[in-house]
Amino acid sequence: MIRVPAPLRLAPLRLALLACAALSLSGCISLLPKSKPAHLYRFGEPVAAAAPDMPARTVGVFRSNGAFQRESAGDRLLTVDGGKVAYIAQTRWAAPATVLWDEAVLAAFDADPGPVRLISRGEPASAAYVLRLDVRNFEARYDHGPKAAPTVLVRVRAAMTRGTDKQLAEKIFEASVPARDNRVGAIVPAYDKAVGEVLKAIVAWTNQQAAPAAQS
Repeated sequence: MIRVPAPLRLAPLRLALLACAALSLSGCISLLPKSKPAHLYRFGEPVAAAAPDMPARTVGVFRSNGAFQRESAGDRLLTVDGGKVAYIAQTRWAAPATVLWDEAVLAAFDADPGPVRLISRGEPASAAYVLRLDVRNFEARYDHGPKAAPTVLVRVRAAMTRGTDKQLAEKIFEASVPARDNRVGAIVPAYDKAVGEVLKAIVAWTNQQAAPAAQS
């Protein structure tokens, strides 16, 4: 009878255990849930840069912190269907909606040739007025059913206070833009257009409110 040394007898067992461990590990990896990558989008139409010969701004307006609809303040696209709210799956804004909104506001005022210069917190500049923008609605509304193309609603309350006498002017700005189709590729441009319409009206109104200070 031929005796096999102990190390040689254990070698196949070790190999078998290693093989089982490898199979177990590969099995765990294959069982991990797979999620589809989210598509990222932006809103806020690009605006042309200010011309080099644009006259110097004469009225400083400080923009204070405003509220933003809580359900849509993050990076998900909010939809409303009657009393039901939901988010569009696998779709995200490239940054939280509040961040993209702030960028769009600054770009709109920078590109406008009016007298107002928007001053942000921390800037070493004086301001004759304070402007507050509260975004009340920022959503895609399915008013004609879940399969029909939605309408994007952007609704903003603007309040402007004169620094010296605390005189307050306020107004609601609203834009409702129907999407061409019930697809993300059609809904995002509707957001773009609604934001652009609202900001254009807000900039014009702000310049109008600041006109007395610009003339004095």
